[in-house]
Amino acid sequence: MSEAAPAAPTWPDDIYRALKAADIRQVAHVPDAGHARLIKSCEADNNMQTVTLTTEEEGVAMLCGAHLGGQRGVLLVQSSGVGNCINMLSLPQTCRMPFMMIVTMRGEYGEFNPWQNAMGLATEAVLTAMHVTCYRCDRAEDVGPTVANAARFTFEGGRPVAVLLSQRLIGAKAFVNE
Repeated sequence: MSEAAPAAPTWPDDIYRALKAADIRQVAHVPDAGHARLIKSCEADNNMQTVTLTTEEEGVAMLCGAHLGGQRGVLLVQSSGVGNCINMLSLPQTCRMPFMMIVTMRGEYGEFNPWQNAMGLATEAVLTAMHVTCYRCDRAEDVGPTVANAARFTFEGGRPVAVLLSQRLIGAKAFVNE
């Protein structure tokens, strides 16, 4: 007797729908397993331009440029990549530009890699210190509405905003020997 595989989470689809509803046209990201399904959805959308970055802070500059060109965008990163963005976050703050990022968290619930703990524990405090408003999601049913409201606060309020997707939500990463 075999058991059915667990259903894939639907919250990446909820994020995609919220981004579409917010007229997001540019998606900057570094490769990240936590965002993989969302990145594939954005890449398949002819109305979204996805850009794979070499480092996360490039996305801050890219999306500020998108704003100046009249388009909305979002940066998809892992919590360890937030550390690479700190200095560059002065750009949207100083120039009063809307800026939105969605962060998959590491270094939390179920983490096996101690190198992820420091930035995982500091991410929200560091973003708050840089005047980025943070919304945190721990439950799948909260993700879509949280991203939708974060986009509204970002683009109608002209503020830098981060949505933090907890490790409890995305699941602890595991390496498997095959």
